[in-house]
Amino acid sequence: MSTDCSSLPNNLQIETLSPDDFAEIIEVWEASVRATHHFLSEKEIAFYKPLVLKYALPSMQVLGIRIGEKLAGYMAVSAYKVEMLFIAPEFMGKGLGKQLLNFALNELHINLIDVNEENPSALGFYQHMGYQIISRDELDGNGRPHPILHLKYQSVEI
Repeated sequence: MSTDCSSLPNNLQIETLSPDDFAEIIEVWEASVRATHHFLSEKEIAFYKPLVLKYALPSMQVLGIRIGEKLAGYMAVSAYKVEMLFIAPEFMGKGLGKQLLNFALNELHINLIDVNEENPSALGFYQHMGYQIISRDELDGNGRPHPILHLKYQSVEI
């Protein structure tokens, strides 16, 4: 089934997701990771997937955007940081990530996010949105050799 993304509304509804949505969330996570995280092996994807499902998602507030009945993208936030932001591949480049980040900034007052250094398209997106690198870790949170960049939104002074 093909989804026409060219006419998406500018202000789609952001909804709170629940554990009942976790199966759909992990599908979006995996499809997005496969489309953007080319540095991860199949073995690494298999390593991270249950961790996201069992530990990460239950400990965070998860907010998503649906297009029709389909979950098109989501972000998971802690009290102070966007911990995850994933968009289904067929909806990438349509403004959903921007809408989620703007919600995090304007409604939740969260201005921090991390990104894999090996994911230059995500880093470019965050920088375009006004985030700047404030620090770097050589290893990811699981001790694996995938450097993490810590970013903070920098308001523009005029």
